[in-house]
Amino acid sequence: MWTIRVLESPEEMVAVEELQRQVWPGSETEIVPAHLLIAAAHNGGLVLGAFEEGRLIGFVFGFPGLEFLPDGPHPKHCSHMLGVLPSHRNSGVGFALKRAQWQMVRHQGISHITWTYDPLLSRNAYLNIAKLGAVCNTYLRSVYGDLRDGLNAGLPTDRFQVDWWILTRRVESRLSGRRRRILGLADFEQAQVQVLYRAAEGDDGWLHPPEQFAMPEGPLALAEIPSDFLALKATDLALARDWRFFSREVFESVFKAGYLVTDFIFDRASGRSWYVLTNGESTLGEE
Repeated sequence: MWTIRVLESPEEMVAVEELQRQVWPGSETEIVPAHLLIAAAHNGGLVLGAFEEGRLIGFVFGFPGLEFLPDGPHPKHCSHMLGVLPSHRNSGVGFALKRAQWQMVRHQGISHITWTYDPLLSRNAYLNIAKLGAVCNTYLRSVYGDLRDGLNAGLPTDRFQVDWWILTRRVESRLSGRRRRILGLADFEQAQVQVLYRAAEGDDGWLHPPEQFAMPEGPLALAEIPSDFLALKATDLALARDWRFFSREVFESVFKAGYLVTDFIFDRASGRSWYVLTNGESTLGEE
């Protein structure tokens, strides 16, 4: 089993550098260097590491920031990076690191954590939205420019910026250890929730985006994404770009209409994945 602790020393930050190379291979310019990690950690930032038998297997890095609201500036925590060794993905390490971050940031008197992730990565969506209880109504186009690492090269770096309101009952219940019943596609179909479009499986075995989509009309709606976008991208970059631009139009449109992402479904029976979009306070099976 792993242990999690706060990282502060130069030696620990060098280990974080090396772990980044394994998680995001292919471009040294995308690595956050040890000296910057140290400066952030010594000035209100936070670097947490997960260790297994003395070896660093995952980390999360964030720093304090400001958001400007109608009543003035407010503090927040910007969670910039979460990385786990490929050999330890789907083991719970990422969730444990975020839970430790949640505990530490609460003690700083901050209630809001934000971060970005690629909305087409279903594993990240399941962790961020379904398990951690973050929500999203902000779509950022090509926010990091052209990245050259092996995971991002060749596509615009569009991102969801998620809001993690860490003092809410929604988040506290999901991190409390009390198991939440995970809703499946059947639950939403039984409730006759609107599906905005139907992605069709092509002769190549991959899902293809449709030509158009319907705008949501009710309190809840579903929007599908590929379940393994990285494998799709490695096989067919043109199709990956089609999904990027199609999903960009979908999410920008529904966010503008007042909807937000509140849940994520991975349907084990079909192996397919959907975002749940909510208008206002509507929920299905939410605690």
